[in-house]
Amino acid sequence: MRLTIIYENHSGFRKGLLGAHGFSALLERDGVRVLVDTGTDGNVLLNNMRELGVQPGDIDYVFITHGHYDHTGGLKAFLEAREEAIKIIAHPEIFRRRIALKPHRREIGIPFTREELEELGAEFILRKEPFEFAPGLWSSGEILRRTWDRAVGYIEENGKLVKDTVPDDMALIIDLGEKIAVVTGCGHSGIINIAWHAEDVAGKPVKSLIGGLHLIGAKRDTLDEVAERIDAEELYAGHCTGIDSYAYLKAKLGDRIEPLHVGKVIEL
Repeated sequence: MRLTIIYENHSGFRKGLLGAHGFSALLERDGVRVLVDTGTDGNVLLNNMRELGVQPGDIDYVFITHGHYDHTGGLKAFLEAREEAIKIIAHPEIFRRRIALKPHRREIGIPFTREELEELGAEFILRKEPFEFAPGLWSSGEILRRTWDRAVGYIEENGKLVKDTVPDDMALIIDLGEKIAVVTGCGHSGIINIAWHAEDVAGKPVKSLIGGLHLIGAKRDTLDEVAERIDAEELYAGHCTGIDSYAYLKAKLGDRIEPLHVGKVIEL
């Protein structure tokens, strides 16, 4: 398994790569190439793909972890850069209208309609249940919340705003043989819940957790619980993990945790 970070808050150390708020990664396993999320800005996504030698037309699947703009904003530009249709794995709720109130009221959902994306070649496979969409590659499906989560934002129901539970938050599970790797976009389901759920789906322990852990602004007891209850051998944390939270976990976990940046390559 090879994972290359395409879109991240930090650009890393290679000339020509751009950092921006959002997340996207290219997974390569046994000849299958999956683009996990598409970041916020299509121009940034395509620039980084070009600089890293990744051709949009060579991608076999897109996996969308959830329907927020910073994980889907590059999708239209990505589809426009291709000639062929492509299957997109996601949860049925990704197109719900989403609203944030801070720092001001704004839309934070997918900035495109399903119809305009389908016109560009998107073939959506929207399922709540876990399923294997390619050999050794699983969608986690909807994640059971056994402990705290990190859901954000609101949806509008009957003219009123109610908290969005982000039910479409999913993770990509990669079979490594005796263990698994898990790629999470933002971790709105709660990173502990995600790890437990992935182990239940695969029937194997987690070797690596990779992606946004959504611990920005988390209280110390929450971070302590993550450090104590996550059994993964290694964590690669970025995007919405938060610099302060990452530093705290680094002090607790040492070499078990590393930061993500555009261009970082993880081989397992």
